[in-house]
Amino acid sequence: MKSIGIIGAMEEEVAFLKEELTEVTITKKTGLEFYEGFLVGKPVVVVRSGIGKVNAGICTQMLIDLFDIECIINTGIAGSLSNDIEIGDVVVSTDTLQHDFDVTGFGYPLGKIPRMDVLAFEADKKLVESAYTSCKVVNGHIQVHKGRIVSGDVFVSDNERKERIATTFNALCTEMEGAAIGQVAYLNQVPYVVIRAISDKADGSAKVDYPVFAGKAIENSIRLIKEMIRYELPYVNPIRWK
Repeated sequence: MKSIGIIGAMEEEVAFLKEELTEVTITKKTGLEFYEGFLVGKPVVVVRSGIGKVNAGICTQMLIDLFDIECIINTGIAGSLSNDIEIGDVVVSTDTLQHDFDVTGFGYPLGKIPRMDVLAFEADKKLVESAYTSCKVVNGHIQVHKGRIVSGDVFVSDNERKERIATTFNALCTEMEGAAIGQVAYLNQVPYVVIRAISDKADGSAKVDYPVFAGKAIENSIRLIKEMIRYELPYVNPIRWK
């Protein structure tokens, strides 16, 4: 039976999902715990990857190797890169890339991984629309946006870096795992989408706003995912990258 893979970097991003699973089986490997069970009647595997791109990449590959995964959803929080995106809003990825990958000295554009045939890793269009529609249904008090999400091994908390990333990549928000998950999903031809609730503005106020608003942002993301899996998700999804 094919399952939906759900990855969150931090325990608080997946704890509520784990609590609502039924018929749970836990598989432990390489310091990770994969919770296999049913969420709102659908088979899922929920796992906390740990923070950062390396942790996220390892976790994603293990998820694919150990389980029959139909698609991957990355849930969590992020910093806004746009004045139009407020704390608590949700961003659904259209694609992802690594903002801190720099081989410009060899003539590559910033973010480009040499010998990869794409600059950014496109999210599955059906999953994107499913997440967007679900958020509209259950989070009517906030805005939901579709666009590029960028990742790097840095917590962005100053205006200069924020503006540089936003301008260079035309991205809506920044976090620390999504592009690594996107790269592994792309290489394995597994559909994926990144869903991020905004916890801060990725500027000088981020260190203050993050601990205050992270919990509420996570609640918005969890509501969306449950709705998405219950009603909107294209569960038997034949689409693969060509």
